[in-house]
Amino acid sequence: MVDLKKIYMTVGQIDATGVRGPHEKELEDISAAKYSYFTSINKKDLQRIIEEDLGGKLENIGFNEDWTISVEMFPEVNIHMAFSYYGDEFGDGIEAEFKYYFSGERVWWVPGEDSATFIDIIMDFLVRKIKNEEPFEKNYAEKTELMQKVLIQRSEPFNLLQESDVLPLSEFIGGVVWKTNNSWNIRREAFPNIFIEITWQEEKGLDITFQGENLSKNIGSYHIELVGIFTINQILRYISIKYANADLPDICKMMFSRYYTKKLENK
Repeated sequence: MVDLKKIYMTVGQIDATGVRGPHEKELEDISAAKYSYFTSINKKDLQRIIEEDLGGKLENIGFNEDWTISVEMFPEVNIHMAFSYYGDEFGDGIEAEFKYYFSGERVWWVPGEDSATFIDIIMDFLVRKIKNEEPFEKNYAEKTELMQKVLIQRSEPFNLLQESDVLPLSEFIGGVVWKTNNSWNIRREAFPNIFIEITWQEEKGLDITFQGENLSKNIGSYHIELVGIFTINQILRYISIKYANADLPDICKMMFSRYYTKKLENK
């Protein structure tokens, strides 16, 4: 019988630091801050939020949890938030907790920083839906200083894309890619009826916009910006692997997890 636990990774394994890393503590803090919202929620209500608003699924992945929320960050990059309710069973004041697992053939490519931040965004998303609250920040047409910096830093590698990349890149990011005479256009549905559109032109560089009827109802502008940055990072991973023999800019080396880079160093 196959041990299903073997196909799941932890953020500590992805970080591959050899010691307890900051993202493990970050995820523990997220659990401690948010678990109370899930201790008494009706499971059918939770399932509706997860399926209709988040685009994930409620399941059991075999860690003796009560249930697990699973979300696809990108194709073959899956996030699992496993919830266990203890009550007063252990007498240590911990009533319940989330543990976080990662699966998929490419999940270990994504650095723990991106994955942990994505989980924080998801947990905030879910808590607001449970509380029936809308996002506070709704400045979707404005770009933060962080986003402006990212668009400049990550523009150069797009020069390497070729016409033959349209279909494989579409599949890699779970979106739609099309090329015109002077631009690349990349569109993906990050959450149900919430879309990220990235464009690149050699003369103008990178740009990004956000659309969708659920945008202002379900996610704040800062958080969707971060999800947009994760998408750009995933595109750079595709470029870095497809054009590994090219003279890649240094930013490409920063897109991968420590686990991934250690495996390359050991080849």
